Amino acid sequence: MLKNRIILIAVSAALIIILYLLPKVVVRSDDQPTATSSADVTSPDPHGATPVTLQQAIGRLRAGYAASGAGEKNAIFADSLADLYWGAGKFDSAAWFANEAATFFNTMESWIKAGESYYQAYTFALDQLKQEELAEKARQYFGLILKKNPGNLEIKTKMAMTYLSSGNPMQGITMLREVLSEDPKNESALFNLGMLSIQSGQYDRAIERLLELTAINPNHIQAQLLLGVAYSKKGEKKLAREQFEKVKQLDADPAVQAAADSYLKDLK
Repeated sequence: MLKNRIILIAVSAALIIILYLLPKVVVRSDDQPTATSSADVTSPDPHGATPVTLQQAIGRLRAGYAASGAGEKNAIFADSLADLYWGAGKFDSAAWFANEAATFFNTMESWIKAGESYYQAYTFALDQLKQEELAEKARQYFGLILKKNPGNLEIKTKMAMTYLSSGNPMQGITMLREVLSEDPKNESALFNLGMLSIQSGQYDRAIERLLELTAINPNHIQAQLLLGVAYSKKGEKKLAREQFEKVKQLDADPAVQAAADSYLKDLK
């Protein structure tokens, strides 16, 4: 039930899905994780509920890509296809073509596009082996970016999250803590550490992280919602009820309202 309700707001908070779709990670004292444990990246193909006009555009570009051979023109087609697949929400396909373009262009911009595409594909992947493969590809590009720009904390935070499906999830926790040491008010790091604490049953620690985050940014809806979840899991029903009511007041989005109402129903 928790997973289904959180996914209601996944469009606006892709990070939140990680808590429910990644392999279980147990974080002991916020720094002692263990991971349970995987498929190939699928060949790109327009599918699902992609709008017809977008499918047609993808089809035209794929034909151009196939006919262009190797070289710059081929890479330009691949780069454009990555954009279209991203727009269609087909992140594995977007990543495949972004990788093709980045292999040719080898620029910071192309690394960012490929890394972000692999990260999004990883976030939504259900198969564990596929998660691991996509995470590894994302890390490769994030590593290139951080080598050139080690101060990019957004990329470092995302790279940290990819380690949670690896054989070394502790590396991810360590990186998140490094981000906070550089920027104690980093919202992504606080959110992810709070989320991981909920996952591992460390509700007091989760509440501490999420209270800190919501003090920094009271309009962080996902943090406000997870704070209610943490209270609920800890058995603090009164605080949980107040928190979910607060979420309803902060955001009128139907998905957020439905998620909060569902939690409130469980508290009765």
